Amino acid sequence: MDQAPDDVPRRRLSLSDQIGCVPVYVVWELTLACNLKCIHCGSRAGHKRAKELTTDECIDVIRQLAGLGTREISIIGGEAFIRRDWLIIIRAIRDHGIDCTMQTGGYKFSGDMIRAAADAGLLGLGVSVDGLEPLHDRLRGVKGSYREALRVLGECRRAGLTASVNTQITSAVMRDLPDVMEVIIDAGAKYWQVQLTVAMGNAVDHEDILLQPYDLATLMPLLAELHLNGRERDLVLLPGNNVGYFGPYDVLWRGPDRGYYSGCPAGQNVIGLEADGTVKGCPSLATDRYGAGDVRSASLADLWATHPALQFNRDRSTSDLWGFCRDCYYAEACRGGCTWTSDSLLGRRGNNPYCHHRVLTLAERGLRERIVKVEDAPARPFATGRFALVEEPIPTGALRT
Repeated sequence: MDQAPDDVPRRRLSLSDQIGCVPVYVVWELTLACNLKCIHCGSRAGHKRAKELTTDECIDVIRQLAGLGTREISIIGGEAFIRRDWLIIIRAIRDHGIDCTMQTGGYKFSGDMIRAAADAGLLGLGVSVDGLEPLHDRLRGVKGSYREALRVLGECRRAGLTASVNTQITSAVMRDLPDVMEVIIDAGAKYWQVQLTVAMGNAVDHEDILLQPYDLATLMPLLAELHLNGRERDLVLLPGNNVGYFGPYDVLWRGPDRGYYSGCPAGQNVIGLEADGTVKGCPSLATDRYGAGDVRSASLADLWATHPALQFNRDRSTSDLWGFCRDCYYAEACRGGCTWTSDSLLGRRGNNPYCHHRVLTLAERGLRERIVKVEDAPARPFATGRFALVEEPIPTGALRT
């Protein structure tokens, strides 16, 4: 819908247009192969992609990113260490003066492999922990994956790597979040990033795990409490880009200097790379709508400077907004929040029901929003279905604030 075909003329940005638009942070899917079977996986990881980049092609990509000013590359999968040359790629990233971090499910990630990654130049490792043991293992589809994730956190500490935890917030995990925090502090995590599970890929097939928008009335005060508790215990709780926006707690995690959400960063200072070389403004966006060609057909510099699929956020204004977001007081600053969340859910960016300000505003009117699946997602990576958004009176006794 928003992806331009390759034969559409591209507007080349002038130097003044591009000031401030540098792909500082890159998330790179080294392979789609994975040894877990996560029911909330948006990329439907499992088997490697056809025609994944060769080692030489990967090193050339690193060279191009260094030339564009990239400062950090986070390697992901699937599961990145399944790829045989993953250590060569880490070392090449560091040799080009770029920081390298990694995200992992941790299953079968040995201590020797972690130490080898540290020796190659890896600086930090983020491990997914999606609940306490029964829930985590159910979501990840492999018994024992929870214990493996905690083991990997301990291995990080022994290898001198900064250890962080990523948690997908599903409908089932909210009540367990305080206990999850205790577990990951004991395991040595220093950072905890939380992100709402998005209606993409496998998550569409299991829509019962998705939060309802009105659940934010319960979730956001809980996250604020956990953030404050974490500060006292050397754990920093960080919100993902789809957690917010403009509610009473935003200043806690966005900091007193920034203080508020400043809009989706896709294509402004972020690039997502798929294992076959496809470029996107954000690694999570639907490939069929936001893929900007691939590194085999054009240079990264040319794609970054000219492709419409990478430029949509640079020229974006409130005219792209619709629904509640169109007339929101914060529309100009927020621009509809996370593109991935709204586009995956409703098939169109610019109207995001997962917004704390929106939930509170509707609650003042005695209303709430509920999502209902109306179309399944195709069986391919980063595929989206379609959900309807239902506005309804808040039931008697339900939480309003």
